[in-house]
Amino acid sequence: AAAYRFTIRPGDETVFDVESVVFPRVDLDEVGLATMTSMFYFDASARAGIDDWRPAVHDSDGLQIANGHGDQFWRPLANPHALQVSVFSDNHPRGFGLVQRARGLADYEDLEAHYEKRPSLWVEPIGDVGEGGVHLVEIPTKGEIHDNIVAFWRPRNKLTAKSEYGFTYRLRWCNEPPNQNDLARIRHTRAGADGDKQRQFVLDIAGEKLKALPPEVKLTLNVAVDHGRILNVTTQPNPQGGWRAAFVFVPEGEPVAELRAQLMQDTTAVSEAWIYRWTV
Repeated sequence: AAAYRFTIRPGDETVFDVESVVFPRVDLDEVGLATMTSMFYFDASARAGIDDWRPAVHDSDGLQIANGHGDQFWRPLANPHALQVSVFSDNHPRGFGLVQRARGLADYEDLEAHYEKRPSLWVEPIGDVGEGGVHLVEIPTKGEIHDNIVAFWRPRNKLTAKSEYGFTYRLRWCNEPPNQNDLARIRHTRAGADGDKQRQFVLDIAGEKLKALPPEVKLTLNVAVDHGRILNVTTQPNPQGGWRAAFVFVPEGEPVAELRAQLMQDTTAVSEAWIYRWTV
């Protein structure tokens, strides 16, 4: 059983304050709090096997997380060949949400669906939610009519029967979540074949942090992967604004790899961290 109280403030940004109390009748091991769903069909990072005239189709293009340590992560969404579940462990996150960053009509060229106008949904826990993890579920879909993306917060410890648990959080329906820091953000992720067995990744990065840098500054992309190799890492200013970074990923026979990249000035991060799951 549960009881809820909602305080709703409409406007250009619609805000829900949610106060909830949960009374488990049995032990609950798999709880999802502040659950949200969205749709991701394809974009320039992943469109293999999709024959569609539009450059992208999605209600959200990434999962954004501001963790309890003050770090910010961007995880591009995928329409996988098989069900994928990702868990991002944290202690008292500052916020997380499914976000639509591609905001130009040219990103979709769809005069009916207008995906560039779809709102983002951002969750801000109020009070200490303790340890747990942001869970991301990506479900294969063959069309845009299905919500195939799920995200929620799961406490580390189970909710025991005949106890009482209070959870309070804020929901923001917005174009983009409020700034958690001044780090530049990953605006576009693109990927394609580089020969028979390699993948080329191209990241467009923009934000106030980059605008404040002097024109002669040198930036590097710090890239890591748990399986495979990284080659040919490059960075350069983008004439349209921000910076463009690129690299080649060599899977070396592995079916799954976790990649992480971040734009750096010497040893100082100037962008959020980009995290990506590559699969065959």
